[in-house]
Amino acid sequence: MKIYVYAICKDEEKFVDRFMDSVKEADGFYILDTGSRDHTVELFKRRGAYIKEKKIVPWRFDVARNFSLKLVPKDADVCVCLDLDDIIMPDWRRKVEEAWKPGTTRLSYPYVWYVNEDGTDGGVFYTQKIHKRFGYTWKYPIHEALTPTNHCENIVTCSDLLVYHHPDPEKSRGQYLPLLELAYGENPEDDRMAHYLGREYMYHGAYEKAIELLKRHVYMRSSKWEEERSASMRFIAFSYGMLGNRIEQERWLYRAVGEAPLLREPKVALMMFYYQAEKWIETLSFAKMALEIAEPSRIYINEPESWGVLPYDLASIAAFHLGLYTLAKEYVEKAIALKPEDERIRDNQQLILDKIR
Repeated sequence: MKIYVYAICKDEEKFVDRFMDSVKEADGFYILDTGSRDHTVELFKRRGAYIKEKKIVPWRFDVARNFSLKLVPKDADVCVCLDLDDIIMPDWRRKVEEAWKPGTTRLSYPYVWYVNEDGTDGGVFYTQKIHKRFGYTWKYPIHEALTPTNHCENIVTCSDLLVYHHPDPEKSRGQYLPLLELAYGENPEDDRMAHYLGREYMYHGAYEKAIELLKRHVYMRSSKWEEERSASMRFIAFSYGMLGNRIEQERWLYRAVGEAPLLREPKVALMMFYYQAEKWIETLSFAKMALEIAEPSRIYINEPESWGVLPYDLASIAAFHLGLYTLAKEYVEKAIALKPEDERIRDNQQLILDKIR
Protein backbone atom coordinates (compact mmCIF):
# COMPACT_ATOMS: atom_id res chain seq x y z
CA MET A 1 0.00 0.00 0.00
CA LYS A 2 1.35 3.42 -0.99
CA ILE A 3 0.58 6.03 1.68
CA TYR A 4 1.56 9.66 1.13
CA VAL A 5 1.25 12.70 3.40
CA TYR A 6 0.45 16.13 1.99
CA ALA A 7 0.21 19.57 3.58
CA ILE A 8 0.32 23.32 3.00
CA CYS A 9 2.58 25.69 4.91
CA LYS A 10 3.93 29.20 5.26
CA ASP A 11 6.64 30.30 7.71
CA GLU A 12 6.50 27.07 9.71
CA GLU A 13 10.21 26.47 10.35
CA LYS A 14 9.69 25.77 14.05
CA PHE A 15 7.30 22.90 13.27
CA VAL A 16 9.10 21.16 10.39
CA ASP A 17 11.15 18.65 12.38
CA ARG A 18 8.30 17.77 14.75
CA PHE A 19 5.96 17.30 11.80
CA MET A 20 8.38 15.15 9.82
CA ASP A 21 9.18 13.01 12.85
CA SER A 22 5.48 12.25 13.30
CA VAL A 23 4.78 11.33 9.64
CA LYS A 24 7.98 9.38 8.94
CA GLU A 25 6.04 6.12 8.47
CA ALA A 26 4.65 7.43 5.14
CA ASP A 27 6.11 6.55 1.72
CA GLY A 28 6.43 10.21 0.74
CA PHE A 29 5.79 13.77 1.86
CA TYR A 30 4.37 16.44 -0.48
CA ILE A 31 4.31 20.02 0.71
CA LEU A 32 2.99 23.19 -0.91
CA ASP A 33 4.73 26.27 0.47
CA THR A 34 2.66 29.40 -0.12
CA GLY A 35 5.31 32.05 0.42
CA SER A 36 7.57 31.36 3.39
CA ARG A 37 10.16 33.98 4.25
CA ASP A 38 11.95 31.86 6.84
CA HIS A 39 13.83 28.55 6.45
CA THR A 40 10.75 26.32 6.01
CA VAL A 41 11.52 25.26 2.42
CA GLU A 42 15.17 24.52 3.15
CA LEU A 43 14.31 22.46 6.23
CA PHE A 44 11.72 20.37 4.40
CA LYS A 45 14.17 19.61 1.62
CA ARG A 46 16.76 18.60 4.19
CA ARG A 47 14.24 16.16 5.70
CA GLY A 48 13.51 14.53 2.35
CA ALA A 49 10.12 16.06 1.55
CA TYR A 50 9.09 17.12 -1.94
CA ILE A 51 8.18 20.78 -1.63
CA LYS A 52 6.85 23.17 -4.23
CA GLU A 53 6.58 26.92 -3.81
CA LYS A 54 3.50 28.72 -5.10
CA LYS A 55 1.76 31.89 -3.95
CA ILE A 56 -2.04 31.73 -3.95
CA VAL A 57 -3.43 35.14 -4.91
CA PRO A 58 -6.05 35.92 -3.76
CA TRP A 59 -5.55 33.59 -0.81
CA ARG A 60 -8.00 30.71 -0.34
CA PHE A 61 -7.46 27.58 1.70
CA ASP A 62 -9.37 25.35 -0.72
CA VAL A 63 -7.23 26.38 -3.69
CA ALA A 64 -4.07 25.79 -1.68
CA ARG A 65 -5.27 22.37 -0.50
CA ASN A 66 -6.19 21.32 -4.02
CA PHE A 67 -2.77 22.37 -5.34
CA SER A 68 -1.09 20.40 -2.58
CA LEU A 69 -3.21 17.34 -3.40
CA LYS A 70 -2.11 17.55 -7.04
CA LEU A 71 1.48 17.09 -5.87
CA VAL A 72 0.67 13.61 -4.55
CA PRO A 73 1.69 10.85 -7.03
CA LYS A 74 -1.09 9.12 -8.91
CA ASP A 75 -0.09 5.70 -7.57
CA ALA A 76 -1.19 6.68 -4.05
CA ASP A 77 -3.58 4.28 -2.35
CA VAL A 78 -4.09 6.57 0.65
CA CYS A 79 -3.55 10.32 1.10
CA VAL A 80 -3.09 11.76 4.58
CA CYS A 81 -3.78 15.50 4.85
CA LEU A 82 -2.34 17.20 7.92
CA ASP A 83 -1.49 20.71 9.07
CA LEU A 84 2.02 21.61 10.18
CA ASP A 85 0.83 22.07 13.75
CA ASP A 86 -0.65 18.54 13.81
CA ILE A 87 1.06 15.46 15.24
CA ILE A 88 -0.09 11.99 14.18
CA MET A 89 0.69 9.43 16.85
CA PRO A 90 3.21 6.58 16.30
CA ASP A 91 2.18 3.31 14.64
CA TRP A 92 -0.41 5.20 12.63
CA ARG A 93 0.51 3.51 9.36
CA ARG A 94 -0.32 0.02 10.66
CA LYS A 95 -3.67 1.31 11.91
CA VAL A 96 -4.46 2.87 8.53
CA GLU A 97 -3.54 -0.34 6.68
CA GLU A 98 -5.66 -2.48 8.98
CA ALA A 99 -8.67 -0.17 8.73
CA TRP A 100 -8.46 0.39 4.97
CA LYS A 101 -10.60 -2.42 3.55
CA PRO A 102 -11.40 -2.91 -0.17
CA GLY A 103 -13.81 -0.18 -1.25
CA THR A 104 -12.84 2.27 1.50
CA THR A 105 -12.77 5.88 0.32
CA ARG A 106 -11.71 7.62 3.54
CA LEU A 107 -11.17 7.17 7.26
CA SER A 108 -12.83 8.85 10.23
CA TYR A 109 -10.58 9.21 13.27
CA PRO A 110 -10.30 11.26 16.50
CA TYR A 111 -8.72 14.70 16.36
CA VAL A 112 -7.64 16.24 19.66
CA TRP A 113 -7.89 19.97 19.05
CA TYR A 114 -6.73 21.09 22.48
CA VAL A 115 -4.98 19.54 25.49
CA ASN A 116 -5.98 20.33 29.08
CA GLU A 117 -3.58 22.02 31.50
CA ASP A 118 -2.93 18.67 33.18
CA GLY A 119 -1.90 17.10 29.87
CA THR A 120 -5.06 15.07 29.33
CA ASP A 121 -7.01 15.17 26.09
CA GLY A 122 -9.44 18.09 25.95
CA GLY A 123 -11.71 18.70 22.97
CA VAL A 124 -11.94 15.66 20.73
CA PHE A 125 -13.96 15.29 17.56
CA TYR A 126 -13.80 12.95 14.59
CA THR A 127 -12.40 14.22 11.33
CA GLN A 128 -11.96 12.60 7.90
CA LYS A 129 -8.85 13.90 6.15
CA ILE A 130 -7.36 10.50 5.25
CA HIS A 131 -8.75 9.57 1.85
CA LYS A 132 -8.16 7.88 -1.48
CA ARG A 133 -6.22 9.75 -4.17
CA PHE A 134 -8.99 10.50 -6.68
CA GLY A 135 -12.63 11.52 -6.35
CA TYR A 136 -12.19 14.28 -3.78
CA THR A 137 -11.75 18.02 -3.86
CA TRP A 138 -11.41 20.72 -1.21
CA LYS A 139 -14.24 23.27 -1.01
CA TYR A 140 -14.66 26.70 0.66
CA PRO A 141 -12.13 29.54 1.01
CA ILE A 142 -11.85 28.86 4.76
CA HIS A 143 -12.97 26.04 7.06
CA GLU A 144 -12.41 24.07 3.90
CA ALA A 145 -14.10 20.69 3.60
CA LEU A 146 -12.99 17.59 1.73
CA THR A 147 -15.85 16.87 -0.65
CA PRO A 148 -16.53 13.82 -2.87
CA THR A 149 -16.81 14.62 -6.57
CA ASN A 150 -17.97 11.54 -8.42
CA HIS A 151 -18.54 8.57 -6.15
CA CYS A 152 -20.47 7.25 -3.20
CA GLU A 153 -18.41 7.37 -0.04
CA ASN A 154 -17.45 4.40 2.09
CA ILE A 155 -16.13 5.92 5.32
CA VAL A 156 -14.50 3.58 7.82
CA THR A 157 -13.94 4.59 11.46
CA CYS A 158 -10.51 4.06 13.00
CA SER A 159 -10.93 5.04 16.66
CA ASP A 160 -7.39 4.22 17.80
CA LEU A 161 -5.68 6.51 15.28
CA LEU A 162 -5.05 9.82 17.04
CA VAL A 163 -4.02 13.20 15.65
CA TYR A 164 -3.15 16.02 18.04
CA HIS A 165 -3.46 19.71 17.20
CA HIS A 166 -0.88 22.01 18.80
CA PRO A 167 -1.71 25.45 17.39
CA ASP A 168 0.72 28.34 17.20
CA PRO A 169 -0.64 30.95 19.66
CA GLU A 170 1.21 33.70 17.78
CA LYS A 171 -0.75 33.21 14.56
CA SER A 172 -3.45 35.78 13.83
CA ARG A 173 -6.98 34.87 12.79
CA GLY A 174 -7.35 38.27 11.10
CA GLN A 175 -7.93 36.69 7.71
CA TYR A 176 -10.86 34.59 8.95
CA LEU A 177 -13.58 37.25 8.72
CA PRO A 178 -12.97 38.39 5.11
CA LEU A 179 -12.58 34.79 3.95
CA LEU A 180 -15.78 33.76 5.70
CA GLU A 181 -17.62 36.69 4.14
CA LEU A 182 -16.30 35.52 0.77
CA ALA A 183 -17.36 31.93 1.46
CA TYR A 184 -20.84 32.97 2.55
CA GLY A 185 -21.17 35.27 -0.46
CA GLU A 186 -20.34 32.35 -2.75
CA ASN A 187 -22.68 29.95 -0.92
CA PRO A 188 -25.45 31.97 0.78
CA GLU A 189 -27.63 28.87 1.12
CA ASP A 190 -24.89 26.87 2.81
CA ASP A 191 -25.91 26.48 6.47
CA ARG A 192 -22.35 25.59 7.51
CA MET A 193 -20.96 28.89 6.23
CA ALA A 194 -23.86 30.85 7.78
CA HIS A 195 -23.00 29.35 11.17
CA TYR A 196 -19.27 30.00 10.87
CA LEU A 197 -19.69 33.59 9.69
CA GLY A 198 -22.24 34.38 12.38
CA ARG A 199 -19.87 32.99 14.99
CA GLU A 200 -17.03 35.08 13.59
CA TYR A 201 -19.14 38.25 13.79
CA MET A 202 -19.71 37.41 17.45
CA TYR A 203 -15.95 37.00 18.00
CA HIS A 204 -15.43 40.45 16.45
CA GLY A 205 -18.08 42.09 18.64
CA ALA A 206 -20.48 42.70 15.73
CA TYR A 207 -23.34 41.34 17.84
CA GLU A 208 -26.29 42.58 15.79
CA LYS A 209 -24.80 41.07 12.63
CA ALA A 210 -24.11 37.87 14.54
CA ILE A 211 -27.70 37.61 15.76
CA GLU A 212 -29.13 38.21 12.29
CA LEU A 213 -26.96 35.59 10.58
CA LEU A 214 -27.10 32.98 13.34
CA LYS A 215 -30.90 33.22 13.38
CA ARG A 216 -30.82 32.66 9.63
CA HIS A 217 -28.74 29.55 10.23
CA VAL A 218 -31.24 28.24 12.78
CA TYR A 219 -34.18 28.69 10.42
CA MET A 220 -32.54 27.46 7.18
CA ARG A 221 -34.15 24.31 5.77
CA SER A 222 -30.74 22.74 5.26
CA SER A 223 -29.75 23.34 8.90
CA LYS A 224 -30.51 19.94 10.42
CA TRP A 225 -27.54 19.22 12.70
CA GLU A 226 -28.98 19.75 16.18
CA GLU A 227 -25.62 20.29 17.92
CA GLU A 228 -24.58 23.06 15.53
CA ARG A 229 -28.03 24.66 15.69
CA SER A 230 -27.76 24.59 19.49
CA ALA A 231 -24.37 26.30 19.27
CA SER A 232 -25.87 29.03 17.07
CA MET A 233 -28.63 29.54 19.64
CA ARG A 234 -26.04 29.81 22.40
CA PHE A 235 -24.06 32.38 20.38
CA ILE A 236 -27.27 34.33 19.76
CA ALA A 237 -27.87 34.35 23.52
CA PHE A 238 -24.33 35.54 24.20
CA SER A 239 -24.73 38.35 21.65
CA TYR A 240 -28.03 39.46 23.20
CA GLY A 241 -26.30 39.44 26.59
CA MET A 242 -23.53 41.66 25.30
CA LEU A 243 -26.20 44.04 23.99
CA GLY A 244 -27.84 44.12 27.42
CA ASN A 245 -30.97 42.18 26.49
CA ARG A 246 -31.15 39.55 29.24
CA ILE A 247 -34.72 38.51 28.40
CA GLU A 248 -33.73 37.37 24.92
CA GLN A 249 -30.46 35.97 26.26
CA GLU A 250 -32.34 33.70 28.67
CA ARG A 251 -34.89 32.66 26.04
CA TRP A 252 -32.25 31.61 23.52
CA LEU A 253 -30.25 29.75 26.14
CA TYR A 254 -33.30 27.63 26.93
CA ARG A 255 -33.76 26.99 23.23
CA ALA A 256 -30.12 25.89 22.99
CA VAL A 257 -30.63 23.41 25.84
CA GLY A 258 -33.78 22.00 24.27
CA GLU A 259 -32.23 21.71 20.81
CA ALA A 260 -29.41 19.40 21.95
CA PRO A 261 -30.21 17.92 25.40
CA LEU A 262 -27.09 15.74 25.44
CA LEU A 263 -24.69 18.69 25.16
CA ARG A 264 -23.18 20.05 28.36
CA GLU A 265 -22.25 23.46 26.89
CA PRO A 266 -25.71 25.12 26.78
CA LYS A 267 -26.47 23.95 30.34
CA VAL A 268 -23.19 25.47 31.52
CA ALA A 269 -24.13 28.70 29.72
CA LEU A 270 -27.45 28.83 31.60
CA MET A 271 -25.64 28.04 34.84
CA MET A 272 -23.39 31.05 34.21
CA PHE A 273 -26.40 33.23 33.34
CA TYR A 274 -28.07 32.49 36.68
CA TYR A 275 -24.80 32.71 38.62
CA GLN A 276 -24.30 36.25 37.35
CA ALA A 277 -27.87 37.06 38.49
CA GLU A 278 -27.19 35.43 41.88
CA LYS A 279 -30.12 33.07 41.39
CA TRP A 280 -28.65 30.19 43.37
CA ILE A 281 -31.41 27.58 42.96
CA GLU A 282 -31.23 27.88 39.17
CA THR A 283 -27.43 27.98 39.20
CA LEU A 284 -27.24 24.74 41.19
CA SER A 285 -29.95 23.07 39.10
CA PHE A 286 -28.21 23.68 35.78
CA ALA A 287 -24.81 22.80 37.24
CA LYS A 288 -26.25 19.45 38.29
CA MET A 289 -27.82 18.91 34.87
CA ALA A 290 -24.55 19.76 33.17
CA LEU A 291 -22.56 17.38 35.37
CA GLU A 292 -24.98 14.54 34.65
CA ILE A 293 -23.51 14.52 31.14
CA ALA A 294 -20.35 12.57 31.88
CA GLU A 295 -18.65 12.44 28.49
CA PRO A 296 -18.13 15.16 25.87
CA SER A 297 -19.57 14.54 22.44
CA ARG A 298 -17.18 13.72 19.60
CA ILE A 299 -17.87 16.91 17.68
CA TYR A 300 -16.14 20.27 17.40
CA ILE A 301 -18.87 22.05 19.42
CA ASN A 302 -17.21 21.04 22.72
CA GLU A 303 -15.72 23.90 24.74
CA PRO A 304 -12.98 23.47 27.36
CA GLU A 305 -14.57 25.48 30.19
CA SER A 306 -17.61 23.19 30.21
CA TRP A 307 -15.40 20.17 30.92
CA GLY A 308 -13.08 21.66 33.49
CA VAL A 309 -13.45 23.05 36.98
CA LEU A 310 -16.22 25.60 36.26
CA PRO A 311 -19.40 23.53 36.85
CA TYR A 312 -18.08 22.10 40.13
CA ASP A 313 -16.86 25.52 41.27
CA LEU A 314 -20.17 27.28 40.65
CA ALA A 315 -22.17 24.35 42.02
CA SER A 316 -20.25 24.62 45.28
CA ILE A 317 -20.83 28.39 45.48
CA ALA A 318 -24.56 28.02 44.77
CA ALA A 319 -24.94 25.21 47.33
CA PHE A 320 -23.12 27.35 49.92
CA HIS A 321 -25.49 30.28 49.38
CA LEU A 322 -28.44 27.90 49.75
CA GLY A 323 -27.09 26.61 53.06
CA LEU A 324 -26.39 23.15 51.61
CA TYR A 325 -22.92 22.99 53.13
CA THR A 326 -22.33 19.24 52.86
CA LEU A 327 -23.22 19.35 49.17
CA ALA A 328 -21.04 22.44 48.73
CA LYS A 329 -18.16 20.51 50.33
CA GLU A 330 -18.57 17.64 47.84
CA TYR A 331 -18.47 19.98 44.85
CA VAL A 332 -15.59 22.12 46.10
CA GLU A 333 -13.47 19.01 46.70
CA LYS A 334 -14.04 17.95 43.09
CA ALA A 335 -13.14 21.46 41.95
CA ILE A 336 -9.88 21.36 43.93
CA ALA A 337 -9.04 17.96 42.47
CA LEU A 338 -9.23 19.53 39.00
CA LYS A 339 -7.44 22.76 39.92
CA PRO A 340 -5.44 22.28 43.13
CA GLU A 341 -3.40 25.45 42.67
CA ASP A 342 -6.44 27.79 42.72
CA GLU A 343 -6.26 29.72 46.02
CA ARG A 344 -9.76 31.19 45.64
CA ILE A 345 -11.31 27.73 45.47
CA ARG A 346 -9.24 26.62 48.48
CA ASP A 347 -10.46 29.68 50.38
CA ASN A 348 -14.03 28.71 49.47
CA GLN A 349 -13.37 25.23 50.82
CA GLN A 350 -12.28 26.70 54.15
CA LEU A 351 -15.41 28.84 54.35
CA ILE A 352 -17.55 25.76 53.73
CA LEU A 353 -15.67 23.71 56.35
CA ASP A 354 -16.09 26.51 58.89
CA LYS A 355 -19.85 26.49 58.29
CA ILE A 356 -20.01 22.71 58.71
CA ARG A 357 -18.06 22.93 62.00
